[in-house]
Amino acid sequence: MPQDFKGSATTGMTVTVLYFAALREQIGREAQELDVPAEGLAVSALLARLGAEDSRAATALAEQPRLRVAVNHALCAMSDMVRPGDEVAVFPPMTGG
Repeated sequence: MPQDFKGSATTGMTVTVLYFAALREQIGREAQELDVPAEGLAVSALLARLGAEDSRAATALAEQPRLRVAVNHALCAMSDMVRPGDEVAVFPPMTGG
């Protein structure tokens, strides 16, 4: 179950999820910690879990194919794995201009 971010270091079998820009406003928090299995899970599965556990996150993350995600400061694909101790940053769809 997601927990509100307390500003502490990630320990155990969790990842820290950071929300940016409009996602932060829609979800109503800047970060949270989420338990993950030791073997990890795909970014798409992590986002699906976040949406399944919070209706605001479900709405905000509905544009999953267009979201940008970085794991440990490196942009990644939805099929990439997230493992305990990772930091996952989620950005809303970007537009050019």
